[in-house]
Formats: sequence, C-alpha cells, structure tokens
Amino acid sequence: MSNDKGFSDEQKQFLSGFAFGTDVARAVSRLPVLSNSGGSGDNGTSITVGGKAEDTLPVGPEKIALIAQRETTKSGKKLCKEEQAKLEKNPLDMWDEMQARSDRGEFPKGTDVFLQKFHGLFYVAPAQDSFMCRMRLPGGLLHAWQLAGLADLSDRSAGGYLDVTTRANLQYREIPADQAMNILYGLRELDVVSLGSGGDNIRNCTASPLSGIDSQELIETIPFAKRMHHYILNSREMYGLPRKFNIAFDGGGTISALDDTNDIGFHAVRVNADRATEKFPEGVYFQLTLGGITGHKDFARPTGVLLRPDQCLSVAGAIVRVFVRHGDRTDRKKARLKYVLDDWGFDKFIAAVEEQLGMELPRFDDSLVERSNVEDRLAHIGFHRQAQPGKQYVGVVLPVGRITSDQARGLAAIANDYGNGEIRLTVWQNLLIPFIDDADVERVQERLLELGLDYRASRFRAGLVACTGSGGCKFAAAETKTHAMQIADHLQSQFDLESPINIHLTGCHHSCAQHYIGDLGLLGCKVEKGDDMVDGYHVHVGGGWGQRQGIARLLFESVAFDEVPDLLAGIIRGYLDNRDQGESFIEFATRKTDDELKSLVAVTA
Repeated sequence: MSNDKGFSDEQKQFLSGFAFGTDVARAVSRLPVLSNSGGSGDNGTSITVGGKAEDTLPVGPEKIALIAQRETTKSGKKLCKEEQAKLEKNPLDMWDEMQARSDRGEFPKGTDVFLQKFHGLFYVAPAQDSFMCRMRLPGGLLHAWQLAGLADLSDRSAGGYLDVTTRANLQYREIPADQAMNILYGLRELDVVSLGSGGDNIRNCTASPLSGIDSQELIETIPFAKRMHHYILNSREMYGLPRKFNIAFDGGGTISALDDTNDIGFHAVRVNADRATEKFPEGVYFQLTLGGITGHKDFARPTGVLLRPDQCLSVAGAIVRVFVRHGDRTDRKKARLKYVLDDWGFDKFIAAVEEQLGMELPRFDDSLVERSNVEDRLAHIGFHRQAQPGKQYVGVVLPVGRITSDQARGLAAIANDYGNGEIRLTVWQNLLIPFIDDADVERVQERLLELGLDYRASRFRAGLVACTGSGGCKFAAAETKTHAMQIADHLQSQFDLESPINIHLTGCHHSCAQHYIGDLGLLGCKVEKGDDMVDGYHVHVGGGWGQRQGIARLLFESVAFDEVPDLLAGIIRGYLDNRDQGESFIEFATRKTDDELKSLVAVTA
C-alpha cells in the first residue's frame, strides 16, 4: 500500500520537506553548535564545540576583530566603551534602525552616536543640533555631474554648502534628523558612498591630485587609491579596526599627498639601471612607510620594504589585518598603529605582516633609490601647464575649504564647458579643474571670479588650513575657520613673501588640520580674560613634511585670539629681518632656539 495514498500534491511536498528537515536536524545535532554567546547580531555568531562556552570560536569575516576583543577580555583587561558597543551591535547592520530614526525625525543616543559614524553620519551636538556627513572620494577625484548633484542634495537635505577636508574629501553639515537617510540614499545615487568614512575605519584613501597630468611624477597614483577604496569596501575584515586608519599614495610629483602623515604611506621612487638587481630591475617602486600620526607627533617611518606597484594592495590589506588583531582595544588614546609599532618594533611587526601574507616582503637599501624632490608648494593654486600639450589645470582658492551649492554648480559647469569634466580635490582644502585649453584660460579666470572664487592667493592664503572649529564640532575650543581668514587678511596686508608660510588652525587635540606640520600651527584652547573664557590658541612653530619634515614645537601657550594676529606678525617680521640668504621659515625656526624666537617677537612687536 502506498504511503502517500490519499494525499494531495501539496501535502506530499510538505511531508517530503518535513522528512528531509528531520534528517538534517539529526546530522546537525552531531556538529558544533551555533551560539550567540558573544553578543547580538552577526557579531555574536560563534561555534561552540562540545557545548563549552570557553571553546567558542567566532565565524565569518569579522572573526579577527572578535577574536581580538575576546583575547583582550580573557587577559583580564576591560574593553573601552566603543569596543563594547561594537561587540554588542555590528555597526554595519544598522540600516533599518537608522531609517526608522530618520522617519521619526530623531537623532541617535548613547553609543549609537558612535556606531552611526560607520555610515559617515556624525551627530555633532552640542555644536550643532544636526548631522555632519563625510564622504569617500578615493584620490579626491569626482566628476562634474557628481559635484552638481552633491550641490543639489545639499540644498535639499543639508546646509546648502560643501566643505573640502584635509583628506581631499567632501563633507555635508547642518543635516536635520529627518534628512539622514535622504543623504545616504542620495549619495549612492550619485555613485558616492559614505560607508566607513567615520568611526573605527580606514578613511578616504588619498593620492597625488595631479596623477596622470603631472610631467614630474614617477607614476599615476589615483588608480591605486581607487583600487584600495574598493578593496576596503568589499572586505568586511577592514571594518574591524580598533581605531581610525589612513592610507596615502604619493607619485613623487609637484603636489604632495602628505603620505608621511598616514598610517600607511606608499611613496614612489625609482631604481636606476646602475643600482638595479635581479630582484629589483630598473623601474618605479613604492617605498613602504608606517605609523604616521602627526597629531601624536610622529611621521610615518621607513620600513626598508620596497614594493612593486602591483603588490601594494595585498600588503596594505595584510598590515590592516595585523593591526586589527593586535591594536589596543582598552585605551582609545593608544589604539593607533603607531603604538603597536612603538611596542613591538618594526622588525616584529613586519614579520607578522609577512606571516599574514605567507611571503617575505622585499627589502632594498633606501639610500640606493632615487627620490623625487620636485614638490612646488604653490602648485595647487593658479594655472599650471599639464603634461598634455596645450592643456592647463587651475587650482581654485576656496575660503578655508568651504563652497556654497551655487559655487559648486558653477565649478561643475566650468569643468564641463572648458575641461574634461573632472574635479580633483587636494589635501590643502581646495580643488583643481584639469584639461583646460590654453585658449580658454582667460575665460575660465572670468568665470571663477564671477562665482566669487579666485585662482590667485597670497603666500598666506595658499598655505592656510583650518578644521571645522567650534561652529560645527563639539571638541573644538575655537572658531578656527573664521579666525583663519582674519589672520590671513591681517598678515597679507603687512607682508609680501616669496614663498608660502603655511598656517594650520586646529580646534582641538584631534588635530584634524594637522597643526604640527604647519610652519605656524595653532591649537585651539580657552583662555581666561578678565571674568570671561575666550577663544585662544597654543602657538607652535617649525612644522613641515616631506623634505622639510618636522614636528612644530610649542612656542606660546594660551594666547587669546585677539592677540594672535599681531603675535604671528611679530614672528614673521622677526624671520624676514633676521633670516640668512635664501633661508626658509622652517630652516629659520629650526636654527633658532625658543628663547631666541620669543625675543625676536618681543623686539619686533
């Protein structure tokens, strides 16, 4: 007699599926058991062998970060609150939650404020009761249609302007709570993402902004920044870091990518025929440097490793994975790559990277390579010839990195009408429009001036960098952008310099404007003046990068802002009156002691 007699086809399928499920259940009962003992969501998935919690092992692409967290607690240490928040909720899995909040017109609370930064959304109260949104623009490259679209999106859902950052990137500000998801969707519709642009992630990958158009460069680098960008986006392990992380590619051209201020720096060099070996034939390679974090007074240091261009991505991935495994998860102040290197030393760290890669990293004597020395500190401002005959690019001066939506649309139109539609951002908070015909230069100049922008800058404006400041950042102690413009106006009315003096204003110890690498670096603080606490700065001198590498040293502490412009004028006047022939400001500041510099200011003030 048939077992299925009297059953319909639908019933037969159900019974067949039930029997199959029973067989699977019996088999699964003999396998390791999935548990959520490590936390909720994807982060908590682990395998329990034999039912013992102490034998659980995380599974999935996030496992290296989860293992690092578990090993921290097993050693008797306590995870910092941010690590605990990431353990309890995977920040990459918050889309529905963020949508619900946006629909209700609410901002995040508690640790969700931190976790939402993984999507590029920063709730910046109390400075502003709104979101800031940071993007990812690898190599600082975008197209005119994107810039115009970003301007329109800012008008609809943000503050009606855009800020250029010191990572050749863009930010929105003044985003209301109910517009958060409109921003995230709108960016994606413009082929721009914000995922991983904040929180404990690898930030925007930078490159030489003249990549492909610089006659002096050794190699194009924007393609590497773009590949690195997509590698990060498609490798979930890259989101498990204990702290933020920076990567830069410098092609050895006329505008620096500031690779020596990054956690990983790839700097192009040449091995000439007379130094070539079988292992290193004549050609262009990248020197690998590690551990740059100028806010903690350290530049990326050479490793002795020399890489072919095609090796950079896999090596960077291995470095990040080692950092994920071994970075500090108890103290945010010590959670950067620099501190792993300080603790381990370079040899041990490189050995761990080699183990991760499964290969030995190639070494070459740094003194035997040819390193370019063609950087031009004014190459990001004004009109300059490209490698392509008959073509020029223009570096547009932006007032401490900010442009209105109308100006952004105007710049996009210029790039379309007179260029090839490209816009290139720089780490100096400005942008370039390339591929302008020689015959169109005069018309482009007119169009820029009509927008209220300029292609000309004083030696002070050309090197002026400022973070958001207290107007938009809860950490900042001073209104840096406004102060920066006032300082530049004051100084350029008194001095006409042959070469730039870079002035960097940062509002807090996070040093987003990298005050330690400025010729003059200003760190915001509050200063007691009478019965009031007013904006002020700690004044540093003698910073630099690249060939002029140096960490600026503190010269004056807690100077009220209304005294700062005259103080800086005194320093510069002392330099001009007492410098040696052809001596740069950093050379002068390095040669003089602190007391000598202070005495010069006292005499010239």
